[in-house]
Amino acid sequence: MSSNRVTDDDSGRNKEKEIASGPSSRRQTKVSPQSYKVGVPAKQKLWEEFKSGVKEILFPDEPLRSFKDQPSSRKFVMGMEAVFPILRWGREYNLNKFKGDLIAGLTIASLCIPQDIGYAKLASLPPANGLYSSFVPPLVYAFMGSSRDIAIGPVAVVSLLLGTLLRDEIDPDENPADYLRLAFTATFFAGITQIALGFFRLGFLIEFLSHAAIVGFMAGAAVTIALQQLKGLLGVKKFTKKTDIVSVMRSVWTSVHHGWNWQTIAIGVSFLALILLAKYIGKKNKKFFWVPAIAPLTSVILSTFLVYITRADKHGVQIVKDIRKGINPPSVDEIYFTGDYLAKGFKIGAVSGIIALTEAIAIGKTFAAMRDYQLDGNKEMVALGTMNIVGSMTSCYVATGSFSRSAVNFMAGCNTAVSNIVMSCVVFLTLEVITPLFKYTPNAILASIIICAVIGLIDIDAMVLIWKIDKSDFIACMGAFFGVIFINVEFGLLIAVGISFAKILLQVTRPRTAVLGKLPWTTVYRNILQYPEATRVPGILIVRVDSAIYFSNSSYIKERMLRWLTDEELMNKENDQPKIEYLIVEMSPVTDIDTSGIHALEELYRALQKKDVQLVLANPGPVVMEKLHVSEFANIIGEDHIFPSVADAVQICDPKIEQL
Repeated sequence: MSSNRVTDDDSGRNKEKEIASGPSSRRQTKVSPQSYKVGVPAKQKLWEEFKSGVKEILFPDEPLRSFKDQPSSRKFVMGMEAVFPILRWGREYNLNKFKGDLIAGLTIASLCIPQDIGYAKLASLPPANGLYSSFVPPLVYAFMGSSRDIAIGPVAVVSLLLGTLLRDEIDPDENPADYLRLAFTATFFAGITQIALGFFRLGFLIEFLSHAAIVGFMAGAAVTIALQQLKGLLGVKKFTKKTDIVSVMRSVWTSVHHGWNWQTIAIGVSFLALILLAKYIGKKNKKFFWVPAIAPLTSVILSTFLVYITRADKHGVQIVKDIRKGINPPSVDEIYFTGDYLAKGFKIGAVSGIIALTEAIAIGKTFAAMRDYQLDGNKEMVALGTMNIVGSMTSCYVATGSFSRSAVNFMAGCNTAVSNIVMSCVVFLTLEVITPLFKYTPNAILASIIICAVIGLIDIDAMVLIWKIDKSDFIACMGAFFGVIFINVEFGLLIAVGISFAKILLQVTRPRTAVLGKLPWTTVYRNILQYPEATRVPGILIVRVDSAIYFSNSSYIKERMLRWLTDEELMNKENDQPKIEYLIVEMSPVTDIDTSGIHALEELYRALQKKDVQLVLANPGPVVMEKLHVSEFANIIGEDHIFPSVADAVQICDPKIEQL
């Protein structure tokens, strides 16, 4: 930074003035003339600039920092620990930690078994595939994942989305074999998508789905899933394959006289009330967290026994029937690597994989914050992607982190990912021994379990908070919500993404600007709308631009400043105030400027010259300042009209200004 030296005499006089004005803030003090020019950073080489930009985008956390100055053998060990975190925390594992993980694993297993069967039906897949997806993927994640609390398995939203997208391509009733193969193909490409995002450190892309859009999408999906369960809850045999609320309710009401089964309704409603009561007990008293956790499996056992002894299946109560016994059969040969279904599987897998990632990363970071440890989102993506690729080869469909199970896992006292291994072992025993016992499980109880599970996805408090904070966010939230429930899941997701991008574009193309005024007794200049006591400086208009200046907004910013100037001149004329002689642009929020932005400033400068108004810039950042010099705009405007602060600019433009 270049500077103009201040003489010793000037320095002494300034000190005397400061001492004289020290006891009273109301005394007038004169601000010394500008002592510093705005610095121009040293020009970076093109390669260095490119490397710095890429590093900041892809490697802001410097993941290889710990490898520096380490011997090769240590680097190898650290690399293995980075890929398989179990090698790091496993060295400190002990019996006390295992006790907590054992209890947590058994608890989430009791919750996941009935949920997996129900979620598989939601995806129009055989129940066994739901159980498979809670056997292999959790084992893979336990070795590669870095979250201590997340519980892996199928989830309602991804199951619904996957099933909806698959049914658009193949009818599961007419061609179940190809439907299942396409599901494995989609799972494989979901894993590929997740690994690619993590390996190339592109996790920031999923952040384009705003929190508000996700809240609305999840709530809409929850309502849609709950409505879909009316088929099982009411015992309706002929049910629409559409997911929108109008089609579902029409299907329900047209079958009210001949399609409903009162035995099914009795079973479903009674156990739905039981599970909701258990959930209420667990919510009221955290010590009874295990009550809502074991309620679904308990309900399955009781309802299955009830149907078996009463032979209610002979009276119209629909049951699960046979579930394939044994562990996951290989499915590598069933994945479409060629043919027409390859592209379809990739499309479905990419969409499902991104939604699964969004849910898992959000859950993992939530519990990591609660336990005060760091979670690397990119490593999580690689772990989740690997487990889905392995899962696609072992008859699983897309698995991810489940919020309900992760919450139970957390409250049950899990210490590490070993709880996922315990859960996987219980599912293994279930597949080998217990699956025949689920033959008489009524579909109504699975519907009740799913309804209770998805209720938690409807976050009313979050919606209210979004409304209070940002109305445009609330529009995104409601757009996604109504898109899902009135059209379909894909359209709701498209609306969520579309509104999120629209909001970004709106903020980029129409950035905020503000007129600044001087706070009394200070040299601070702030937005006059935020600080009513801030006063305008006679003859000077101070405008702040709250955005980078790019081709997308440069014309708007120029026109907006000219409109500010016109409005100010009209107001001054009405109030007999002095004519505006200077337009000071506060540029501290302007992080960057492109060629279009420079041209906009040049056009603004020429327009102001015609009005006999001088353009002044205050506090441009290093990137902006460099581009102002390279473009010669600094010479056009004059370096004596570029200042390090608004206060300096005002003092030079109007030396008579007083510190009141």
